[in-house]
Amino acid sequence: MPLSRRDMLAATAAAAALPSAAFAQAAAPILKRRVPQTGFMLPVVGIGTAIIFDFENDPAKLEQRKQVVRALVAGGGSLIDTAPGYGNAEVQVGNAVTETGLRSQLFLATKFSSRDTAAQAEAELKASLTRMKTSYLDLQQAWNVSDANFSLAQMKAWKAAGTIRHVGITSSMDGAYDALAQVVRREKPEFFQINYSLGDRDAEKLLLPAAQDAGCAVLTNLPFGRNTMFKKVAGKPLPDFAREIDCTSFAQLFLKYNLSHPAVTAVIPGTDLPQYMLDNLNAGRGRMPDAAMRLRIESWFDAV
Repeated sequence: MPLSRRDMLAATAAAAALPSAAFAQAAAPILKRRVPQTGFMLPVVGIGTAIIFDFENDPAKLEQRKQVVRALVAGGGSLIDTAPGYGNAEVQVGNAVTETGLRSQLFLATKFSSRDTAAQAEAELKASLTRMKTSYLDLQQAWNVSDANFSLAQMKAWKAAGTIRHVGITSSMDGAYDALAQVVRREKPEFFQINYSLGDRDAEKLLLPAAQDAGCAVLTNLPFGRNTMFKKVAGKPLPDFAREIDCTSFAQLFLKYNLSHPAVTAVIPGTDLPQYMLDNLNAGRGRMPDAAMRLRIESWFDAV
């Protein structure tokens, strides 16, 4: 039986290597994609912080997360996505970023509740800046938008003032898809974040095409389906066709599937260990699936 992802990576020399050494061994720089409305070039693999960065008074965990951030940057990535609703995640992101001295090399994204009043949203933005120990955000997102009449006006004012650099909206709620599509088409946010994975392709039907037509950069959350996808393939070998797209792990295969969708800009899997971060970053290197390979991957996964 093949080793689990954790055991396999822990057993390799790459897992024990310093992030800088691992990056030096990479065959190619990580792929970057253009944010359509601003021209910013964003590395295609980042990190989500729900659960993983939600802790307090744990120096060992903080040190580990700092290593994850170092691995992200050393491997050519920059995007860290968090939210006030993730418990202490904003605080720990701020601690990790400050203590590593890597703020200038990172693209920090957070959120505020889409149901906030204007005053609440303003207060939430200021609190996020304080918790993350930064004077600006690279991306502020309205979280879990479900109102078809939602407006980006307040976020655009923040951008004009220089407090944020990009505006966006997010959701991981299937029941909000129709309302989201209306907001995307009318407001044309610079970023749109949605749940999408090989195990959950519902966003392909309406939202990914709408976002592409509106010129949104798309971030995909839950690309591992809350780890249900790893459970599905546990004990199974990596399919032979994975080598045709330069994949050496299931994580890379799952992430490359997302990244091969023409609407997707970047993926933000949750990652608690630096070796996982390095493994994920390799999904942004090498050959990507074409349309025929995407169908092959889907057929394989559905039959597992």
